[in-house]
Amino acid sequence: MQIRTATISDLDAVANVEAECFPPAEAATRESFAERLKCYGNHFWLMFDGDKLISFVDGFVTDEPDLTDAMYEDAAMHNENGKWQMIFGVNTIPSYRKHGYAGELIQKLIDDSKAQGRKGVVLTCKDKLVNYYAKFGFVNEGVSNSVHGGVVWYQMRLTF
Repeated sequence: MQIRTATISDLDAVANVEAECFPPAEAATRESFAERLKCYGNHFWLMFDGDKLISFVDGFVTDEPDLTDAMYEDAAMHNENGKWQMIFGVNTIPSYRKHGYAGELIQKLIDDSKAQGRKGVVLTCKDKLVNYYAKFGFVNEGVSNSVHGGVVWYQMRLTF
């Protein structure tokens, strides 16, 4: 397996994996990914099995301490010198799940964020994933203000 950051040439693969991993109400659109890749492709961690994209983690950097729904929609809010690395999505195609690939990418994101001098990492997740992220040191801060996809999200933070 190989890990690297993204370029605009990864757009179709990223959009296809997202569509396979999230329901339509929660999945980012191809157009949204195009903007994200243009603004912060270096904050997409992609894992490949040969030429096949099997998993990725993405998000941007900001000085804002909490992840908001507006961040998903406005790639221009990215601040390369920001204090907090946000995680917008953790995706692994179903046939590759339960092998630790997403965990490898999350750890790479954490390591890179520390090396870049960030204050920490913030994400939101559904209740069933709170314990998973806690294994990486994330602390559950409770229900977020997000209404994304019409589901309940919990904000979790890893402070360095």
